[in-house]
Amino acid sequence: MVASIASLLKDHGAIEFGDFVLASGARSTYYLDIKTAITDPALLGRIGREFAGRFTFDVVAGVAVGAVPLAVATSLAAGKPYAIIRKEEKAHGKSGVIIGDVKGKAVLLVEDVTTSGGSALYGARVLRDAGAEVVAVGVVVDRESGATEVFAGEGLFLIPLATVSEIMNL
Repeated sequence: MVASIASLLKDHGAIEFGDFVLASGARSTYYLDIKTAITDPALLGRIGREFAGRFTFDVVAGVAVGAVPLAVATSLAAGKPYAIIRKEEKAHGKSGVIIGDVKGKAVLLVEDVTTSGGSALYGARVLRDAGAEVVAVGVVVDRESGATEVFAGEGLFLIPLATVSEIMNL
């Protein structure tokens, strides 16, 4: 039997309990540390294959820094190009917020964790402004805190590989 993403994440210690402040500013009694868990190449590869197998896209994109390994793994699994979305434009080197070609392309946006969806929503808006069609937002874990509804309001689908409920119930 193939282990679920939820069970693999739990086995990799991706959930920690304590008092945490999340990127959204919300407080939580648990933290999902996907960034550390995906330093394991087997887990990162599995997640990339899951995203590649579930979606039809021309390009996969991730917001720097956390989603970049996910975009690369998905790119390698699908044999499709990837793009990186910077948090802000650099003051040196090449300008632009997007590294990679997305104009006129069907883009899968990947993210490690969604709570309010702020980071991924930023990425989706940047992609749309650049002329991309965002086909879906694939997330490793959805905290089930309203991001699905936020994305639906923007005409986007949030598709998680796992939910926090699944991980907690293991």
